[in-house]
Amino acid sequence: MMWRWIYLTALLPAALTSPTPSSLLNTTTISGPCHIFNSGRSADCKGRLLETVPSTQFPSTLEEIDLSSNKLQAVHADDFLRLPRLRVLLLNFNNISHIDSDAFKHNTLLEHLDIFNNSLQEIPATALSPLSNLKKLFMSNNLYKHATLSHSFSKFTKLQELSMGGPLVMGLRKADFQPLKNIRLFIFQIKCSSNLSYYEPGSLRVIQTLNMGFDMAIDQRPNALHDMLRDIANKTFGIIQFRNLFEFMYYMGEDDIFQGLTNVTAHQLIFHRGKFNENLMRMALMNLQEGTVRNLRLQYIDFARSPTFVDSGGSSSITNLALNKLELWYISNPDVLRFDWRFTWFNKIQHLSIQYVYFNSVPCDSWSEMTAVETLDVSNNRLNDQSLFNQRCHYEGTMPNLHTFKLSTNELTSLKDLSSLTREFQQLQELDVSNNKLGSAAGSQGCVWQKSITQFIAHHNKFESDSLQCLPTTVQRLDLSYCELDQLDMAYFQRATNLRELILSGNKIKFIPSKWESPSLQTLALDGNSFGLISKASFQHMPQLAQLKAGNNPYHCTCELHAFIEDTTSKGKVNLTDWPENYRCYHPEPFLNTVISKYLPGQLACDIRLVIIICVTTTALVIFILMLLCYMFDLPWYTKATFQIIRAKYRAHKEKAAGEAGRFTYHAFISYSHSDADWVRDQLLPCLESNKNPYRLCIHERDFMPGRWIIDNIIDNIENSRKVIFVLSRHFVNSEWCNYELYFAQQRAMGKTFSDVILVVKEPIDPSSLPSKYCKLKKMLSTKTYLEWPQQVNQQAFFWAQLKSVLGKPASTRERGQSVRSRTSSTGGISVIGPLMDDRKAEETPDGDAMKWNNEETSNMRQIPIMSSKLQGAMETLIEVFHSYSGKEGDKFKLSKAELKTLLHEELSIIMAASKDTMVVDRIMSDLDENKDGQVDFQEFVVLVAALTVACNEFFVEEKGK
Repeated sequence: MMWRWIYLTALLPAALTSPTPSSLLNTTTISGPCHIFNSGRSADCKGRLLETVPSTQFPSTLEEIDLSSNKLQAVHADDFLRLPRLRVLLLNFNNISHIDSDAFKHNTLLEHLDIFNNSLQEIPATALSPLSNLKKLFMSNNLYKHATLSHSFSKFTKLQELSMGGPLVMGLRKADFQPLKNIRLFIFQIKCSSNLSYYEPGSLRVIQTLNMGFDMAIDQRPNALHDMLRDIANKTFGIIQFRNLFEFMYYMGEDDIFQGLTNVTAHQLIFHRGKFNENLMRMALMNLQEGTVRNLRLQYIDFARSPTFVDSGGSSSITNLALNKLELWYISNPDVLRFDWRFTWFNKIQHLSIQYVYFNSVPCDSWSEMTAVETLDVSNNRLNDQSLFNQRCHYEGTMPNLHTFKLSTNELTSLKDLSSLTREFQQLQELDVSNNKLGSAAGSQGCVWQKSITQFIAHHNKFESDSLQCLPTTVQRLDLSYCELDQLDMAYFQRATNLRELILSGNKIKFIPSKWESPSLQTLALDGNSFGLISKASFQHMPQLAQLKAGNNPYHCTCELHAFIEDTTSKGKVNLTDWPENYRCYHPEPFLNTVISKYLPGQLACDIRLVIIICVTTTALVIFILMLLCYMFDLPWYTKATFQIIRAKYRAHKEKAAGEAGRFTYHAFISYSHSDADWVRDQLLPCLESNKNPYRLCIHERDFMPGRWIIDNIIDNIENSRKVIFVLSRHFVNSEWCNYELYFAQQRAMGKTFSDVILVVKEPIDPSSLPSKYCKLKKMLSTKTYLEWPQQVNQQAFFWAQLKSVLGKPASTRERGQSVRSRTSSTGGISVIGPLMDDRKAEETPDGDAMKWNNEETSNMRQIPIMSSKLQGAMETLIEVFHSYSGKEGDKFKLSKAELKTLLHEELSIIMAASKDTMVVDRIMSDLDENKDGQVDFQEFVVLVAALTVACNEFFVEEKGK
C-alpha cells in the first residue's frame, strides 16, 4: 500500500521484527514452488506466478506464508486447512475476487492478514469472523463499493492496524465504522474514490487511532474537509496524513477549508502528493500558526503560483509559524521556498529540512529570516559555491542558533568559501558536506573556521593530501571516508588536538605513518584502504585509542603484522571492531585470502633478537673453529708461502728468460741450515763436485744471484735443479728459510710422489716431534727411504755411494745463461755471495723488502779474499771512468743520457764507430735503465761493461792464442 511507507516512524519497530529469509538461520527445502525455511515454520512463495495455493507442499508446522505478487483468483476452504499454527498470511498483489466463508476457519491464531490490492467486491466479513486474534488487517485497494463494516468487526478487540476502502468507494457514511467504536487502533487508513461524491458528517468520529491516514481527493467536494477536520477535532494523534488532497486541480476557492486545523492536535501533519498553490498553502499555514501541530511535512507536492495573489504587505506574510520541524521534500517548484515572495515563514522554525527541491540560489534576505533555525538540512539540491556564499551578502549576525548544517549531495567545490560562510555561525557544531566535490588543493587555501565546530562530515568527496590543511582543527569527529585519499598529512593531526573519532574508510591510503600523533583519538576506521603493513609503531602516539577498524586491506602477512595482532588482541587495550573476518592475507601468494587469525609464523622467523643471537653465536663458533684449524695446521704459514710462490712465479714470468725445455742447470739443490753449513762445505760438496764427472750443485751461499729476492732465488734454483737434497737436523726444523725451501720443493713435487726429493738425515730426528706444518715431511719420513749420515768413518763411504746412486750419473746440464740479466758465477770455490748467505741467522723473520739484497747488506759482507793487483787495478779504472762522467748534469752517482753518450763515444769510440745504428745510444739506455728513472747507475753500467766483455772474450782469447 502506498500510504504505509508514510508511517515509517510508526511502523519501523514492526518492520524490524518481521521475519525475513535473511534473518532466519535454519532452512529446509521441500520439493515445490515455495521455499520452506526456518525449520518448517516459514514459506516464501512470493512472485512465483501461482494461480492456486500449493497447499500440498505446506507442512503443518508453518506459521508464516508469503503468497504475494502471484496470480491467485480465489482462496478456498482447504487451502490452509492443515495449518493450525498459521500467524502471518500475505495475499496482497494478487487477483483474488472470492474468499470462501470457511477459508480461515482452522486458522484462529492468525494475527496478520494482508489482502491489499486484490479484486474483492465485498468485504469478506464471514471469512474473517473466526480471526479473533487479528492484530493487522490490510484490505484496502479492492473493488468495494462501500466501506461499511459488519458487526463481526466489533469482536476484533486486538486489532491494531486497519486499512480499508478502495477506488470505487464514493463516500463515507456515519454508520460505516460503528463496529470500531470500542477498539483502540494504532493505525487507521481509509481510501476513497478520486471523485468523492459524499461525506456524511460524523463518519470518522467513532474512530480511535493514534495515526490517521486519508487517501481521498476532494477536488469535487472541497468543503468535505471541514467535516473531516471537525470529526477528528479534540483528539490527539501521532501522525495525520492527507494523500492526494487535490489530485487533479488546484483549489481556486476563497473559503478557508483548513479552518478546522486549529482544533486538531497532532505530533506531525503530512501532506503527501497533491496540488498546492499559494492560496491553499497560505490557508494551511495560517491555521497551523494558531493550532498545536508542531511538525509539518510537505512531500511530492506539485506547487504553483496563484495568478490572483496580490501582495498586500507584511500582513499577508506568515510570520508566526512556530514549528519544531518543517520538512519540504520533493517539491516540484523551488518557488515554494518563498511562496509569498518572502522567507518570513522560516523565522520560528527550529529544524528546517529542504531536500530534493533542487533550488540553486540562496537570496541574501533568507539568511536573516532564519533566526530560530537550529538544524538546517539543504541536502540533495543544486547548490554551488557562488549561490551558497554570495560575497555581496552580509552574513554577520545571521543564523545565531544554528548548530547543525547539512549540505550533503550538492555541487560545492571550495572549502575556503564554505569556511567563509560558516565562520559567522557562532553556535555551529556539526557540518555535513558529504557527497560534494570538495578537496582540491586550489580551493583549500586560507580557510578560517568557526572554533565551535566539533563534527565535520565530508565522506564521498575527492580530497588531496594538501587540502587536509584546510580542515577545521577543533573537530572531535571527522569523517573523510571514500574521499580517494592516498596519503595523510601528519601536520594536520598534530594540530587537531581534540580529535576523538576519525573515519577514513574506503580511501586509497597506501601506508600508515609510524609517527602519527593524535593524543586524543579514541576511535579510528581505516578499513577498505590500500595499505598492507601495520605494526605496533603505527599507533604508539595515540595513547587514547580504544577502537580500531582496519579490515579489508591487502595485508602482507609478516612477522610485524603478526606481532601487532598478537599484542592488540592479548592486551585488549584496542578493540578491533571488525576482527577477525575482515582481516585476510594478500601477500605472499601462498597465504592469499588466508584469514590472518590463522597465520601463525614460528618464533625463530619473527624474533629478530633470537635470530641475531643465533647468527652471532654461529659466526663466532665458525671463526673459532677456523682459527683453531689454522693454529693446528699452520694455515697462515702455508698461505704466506703459497703467496710467495705465486708472486715469485709472476715475477719470473716477467723477468726470467725462457729456458730450454727438459734441461736443468743443476743436478741438485741442497737445502740446509746455516748451522750445518760446515758439514755441507767440508763433506758434501767435495765428495760430489771433486769427481772426474762432478755433480753440478746449487747452494745459497755460492749460487744465489745478487740483487734478486731471496724467495725468487729459492724458487728459481729449485725449479732449475733435477733433485732437491734436504740435510735434516734439529737446526733445519727451526730454520724459517729451510721451511720455505721444503714447502717449495713439495709444491714442485706435487703429483710426482716426491721422487725428486732426497732426504739426508744428518742427525736422528723423531718424526712425532716435528711441528704440525711438517705434515708432508712426517709422511715422507714414515713412507720414503731416506739416507742417514753415519757417525762411524768406516760407514761413510757406503753413504756416499748410496747418495750418488740416488742422484744418478752426472749427465750434462744446461749452462746457466750469460745474458746481461744472469750474473751468477758458477766457478769452483766459494763466491762473494757466500758471506752474505751465511748471514741467514737473520733470515728467520723475512718480510717484504728485507728479502732483497742492497748495498747496505753488501757492506756487511765478510771480507772478500785479496784479489790480484791486475784485476784490482782494472776494477779501480772502471770505477774512475764511471765517476769521471757522472754528476755533470745532476746526480753524481748516475749517468744521464747525455753523459752516457759522451762516455760511449770517448771511451768506446771504435765500437761506436763500427755501429751503423743511429739509435744505438737510445737502445743501450733503454736496456740498461731497469728502474726506468731515465738514468744509469753504477750497477747498471757494470752490466754494460760485463756484456761487452763477454762479447769480446772469444776475440781476445783467440788473439792471445796466436
